[in-house]
Amino acid sequence: MSVSIRSSALLVLSAVPVAVAAVGAHGADYPTKPVRYVVAFAPGGINDILARIVGQKLAESWGQPVIVDNRPGAGGNVGAELVSRAAPDGYTIMNISTAHTISQTLYPKLGYSLERDLAPVVVLGSSPLITAIHPGLPVKSVPEFIAWAKNGKATYASGGVGVISHLSMEMLQTATGVKMTHVPYKGAGPGIADLISGQVHVMTNAIPELFPFAKGGRLRVIGIMDDKRHSFMPDVPTFNEQGIKGFVMGNWAGIVAPAGTPAALRSRLAQEVTRILQSPETRKRLEEQGFGPMGGTPEEFGKLIRAEVVRFGAAVKASGATAN
Repeated sequence: MSVSIRSSALLVLSAVPVAVAAVGAHGADYPTKPVRYVVAFAPGGINDILARIVGQKLAESWGQPVIVDNRPGAGGNVGAELVSRAAPDGYTIMNISTAHTISQTLYPKLGYSLERDLAPVVVLGSSPLITAIHPGLPVKSVPEFIAWAKNGKATYASGGVGVISHLSMEMLQTATGVKMTHVPYKGAGPGIADLISGQVHVMTNAIPELFPFAKGGRLRVIGIMDDKRHSFMPDVPTFNEQGIKGFVMGNWAGIVAPAGTPAALRSRLAQEVTRILQSPETRKRLEEQGFGPMGGTPEEFGKLIRAEVVRFGAAVKASGATAN
């Protein structure tokens, strides 16, 4: 069975110069106090890594603290609902990821709307997904794992219900006919820890989250969900090479603010973050972890969000996945 699920986020968005208008009371002095940077997942995942790298650079540029506030739960929706109710004054921002676009159809009821209650600022970048297993398993490829998992005892970890590490595995089961037990965690970090210890068998997630442990021998990567092999792991074949055709998937992340945050302020913030992402130092740090920096304008990120809500809505329906 072929599953074509290429993320439109994998197309690098251009960073278009934005004219910065006056931002009401914020003016050229923004920010004049600490900025809260909410991460809707536990420490250790891709969103947490990005927030701490970008937040540190913003604090250096602004001369004001940027406080990373981890609010995990419900596949990122706890944090998103919190931010949707925050004052739209530029002093609360948040990372969203592919998970939030998935949630719009995966959850029958949500306490917020991604497109109504949160305003786009800038896309940070993306990374293809890889599948890793506990090295103690007697398999070395995706087909071997699928054959092994047909005993019905396989478990897979995810960073929470509705996140990309959940939906990708649901779609893999649909594509291959194998049945596995889902073990959701409050973020990628705790799930990876249990994968390393052997409490669960397999996990699919972005390169920055899994690759460091594979490089150290604590995990074994058996496939990459991209249309080509990655320079970090040239010996790891794509899913397509292993007979699972068209199975291409990536995870992206970006910054949003509460709806009503002035457009000029969001444009100004997007410019500053894009400058940080394009700096040689930051680009090198992110690329070394397998994450492709992007950047751009709020308008470009808004188009990506709308397209991904539609794309993953179809994917959720096809997979039959749901969450409460």
